[in-house]
Amino acid sequence: MGLLEAHRALQGKTAAVIGGAFGVGRAVTLKLAQSGLDIALLDNDAASLPAIRAQVEALGRKVLAVEGDVTVAGALEDFYAVVGEAFPQLDVCVNVAGGVMRGNFVDTTHAQNEADIRLNYGYVLDSVRAAIPLIRRSGAGGSFINFTTIEAYRGAATYAVYAGAKAATVNFSKALAVELGAEGIRVNLIAPDTSPARASNAALGPDQIARFAHLPPEAMDESIKMYVPQKRSPSQEDLANAVLFLASDLSRAITGTTIHVDGGTNASLGWIDWPYGDGYMPAPLAGTLERLLPK
Repeated sequence: MGLLEAHRALQGKTAAVIGGAFGVGRAVTLKLAQSGLDIALLDNDAASLPAIRAQVEALGRKVLAVEGDVTVAGALEDFYAVVGEAFPQLDVCVNVAGGVMRGNFVDTTHAQNEADIRLNYGYVLDSVRAAIPLIRRSGAGGSFINFTTIEAYRGAATYAVYAGAKAATVNFSKALAVELGAEGIRVNLIAPDTSPARASNAALGPDQIARFAHLPPEAMDESIKMYVPQKRSPSQEDLANAVLFLASDLSRAITGTTIHVDGGTNASLGWIDWPYGDGYMPAPLAGTLERLLPK
C-alpha cells in the first residue's frame, strides 16, 4: 500500500483523542481531522474546547468535544457511551493525556503516587477497555496509540512513579497487542522526549523556570544541541505525524511497538555532546570540567 492509498483509506473513519484539545493533543486532533477522520475528543481544558471544535468543523469533519477529567472514576466510560451513540464505529483511539511533577520519591505521599499512576497509566486501562467494543463494531480492526515517554526506558531520578507508570503503559500495550492481534486491532506507543507540552514544561517547578528566565534566549537552544543528537527538539507536528502513521494502514503490520519521537535521545541514552571540544561522552571531559571547576 502506498502513501496516497493509505491516506484515502482514512477518509470517513473516526478517532477518539483523549486529551485532544490542547498542546500535543490538539496537534494530533487537527492532523487526524486534516487526514479525513471524524473526531471525538475528551479534555479537561474547557476553555480550549470551543476553539478545537470550530477548527475541526472548518476542516469539514464531524466532531464531538467533551469536557472531562481522566482522573475521575467513570469519566472514560461516560465519554465512550456518548461516542457510541454519536458514531457508528470507532477506528482509532489515541491516549495522549498525562502529566508529571519532579521530586524525590521519599518526599511524595501515597495520595500523590496514586494520582500520578492514575494520570499516566490507570486512565489508559479505562479508555482502552471502553473503546474496544466500539472498535469491534466494524470487524475491520483498528489502532490504539498510547503515549508513553523516554523515562519509561531509563532510570529517571526524581520522576520515579511517573516513569514506573509510563513503563506499565508500555508493557500493558505490548500484552494487549498480542491479545487483540488476531482481530486486526493494533496497539502501539509513542515515546516523546523534550516534549513541547505544558505539563512537561511545568514539571521543573517555579524555581527552575525562574532561573531559566534569567538566561539569554539561546541558552535552552544550546542545551538541546548538547542533549539531542538531531540538535533540535521534536515539534508537536512531529508527534502528530507519528500518530498519523500508526493510525494508517502504512503501519498495518506494526503492533506492540514504541516509536521514539525524540531526535535520537533514546539512541544516545546518556551520551551528551559536551561543549568546549569534549564531544560525545557520558560524562564531561577536561574542556567542560575546567569551566565548571576553575582553579
